[in-house]
Amino acid sequence: MNAKDIRKVACVGAGVIGYSWALYFSLKKLSVNVYDLTDEKLELAKTRIHDSLLNLMKNEVVSEEEIVEIERRINYTTVMEEAVKDVQFITESGPENYEIKQKMAEEMETYTSSETIIASSTSGLLVSEIAKNAKHPERFIGAHPYNPPHLIPLVELTKGDKTTDEVLKCAKDFYQSIDKEPVVLQKEALGFICNRIQMAVYREVCNLVMKGVCTIEDADKAVTYGPGLRWAIMGPSLVFELGGGEGHIDGLMKHLNSSITLWLNDMADFKEFPENFPEIARKGVEEALKNRPKEIGNDDASLAEYRDKMLISLLKLHKKL
Repeated sequence: MNAKDIRKVACVGAGVIGYSWALYFSLKKLSVNVYDLTDEKLELAKTRIHDSLLNLMKNEVVSEEEIVEIERRINYTTVMEEAVKDVQFITESGPENYEIKQKMAEEMETYTSSETIIASSTSGLLVSEIAKNAKHPERFIGAHPYNPPHLIPLVELTKGDKTTDEVLKCAKDFYQSIDKEPVVLQKEALGFICNRIQMAVYREVCNLVMKGVCTIEDADKAVTYGPGLRWAIMGPSLVFELGGGEGHIDGLMKHLNSSITLWLNDMADFKEFPENFPEIARKGVEEALKNRPKEIGNDDASLAEYRDKMLISLLKLHKKL
């Protein structure tokens, strides 16, 4: 199968990730089946999709007329056979649990074509384990999005031990054809690429807070108004390439090596977060929210609205919207 043959997709699991995938696929003019266990879960997904579309209209991404067409392309069902029988691509967004995902894989394979690609939105599980009981493990891939998938372009692709190169290439071509930015892991890794980088950064945030170097609020500000601004434009290696001037990235690394070594030796390397840090982080976040005006988010709802507004602005600059 070629990427151009994928015109109808299924989103199996309609939670926070699943509904967002369904919205994105429909935005790209694909026909979408959305599956979940109960009508209540599907109604919630439908509401989330509509609310997200209203937000996109507010930010001048879609029109009122386009919203009607986007919603018409989405079909909702609690019947797995109806969801997957005539699609070319499935995005599975079930709970992050091997046993559950393996059972979902079995049920999907019962009703779908052997050619259909099945992509798991797992944020850290191994595809080989998810597909270990599959009839056609060669067509399973990991396709980890960044939340919310209908806005953030990144998709991290990974193979299982039996996934074919042809399936991986088709999936990559498909995501590129709908304006995603797929990156391919050369081998399986727990947490993929970005979650590992994200958690390495947050481990050091934890370390600095627990040592009394800074507050949660100031650590967030340091990232937002420092490296975060640059990372929203280009990755850390390209940032260092520019930082090295005529010496390039290798010149920078060599020039700063003695200082970097001191930093690294003073940085966190613990393998578990301190037991009391979650509560410390929660209190730090609550304190930070008190100091923010509502227009940039001072509770979860307004924070999410502000995030989406800023993401849309950035995506327009990147010509992704």
